[in-house]
Amino acid sequence: IRAHSTPGGRCEIKMIDNGPGIPSEIREQIFIPFFTTKENGSGIGLSLSRQIMKNHGGSIEVASSPGTTVFTLSL
Repeated sequence: IRAHSTPGGRCEIKMIDNGPGIPSEIREQIFIPFFTTKENGSGIGLSLSRQIMKNHGGSIEVASSPGTTVFTLSL
C-alpha cells in the first residue's frame, strides 16, 4: 500500500500486489454489479467500492499485467 498527494491536491492510495494479474476480458467487468469469478462470490465488493468512491468525489481504477495489479483510489 502506498499513499501520496498529487500536484492537484488529491490523495491517492495505491494497493499493489504481485499475483498473476487480472485477464483483460475479466478486468473490463470487475466493477459491474454481481459479476464474480468466485464460486461463492456475490460480485458486490468492487462495484460498491466504486460507488462509494464516486459518492465522495473520488474514483477507483485498476491496472493489471502478469505479476502486478494496482488498484488506485483517488480522493
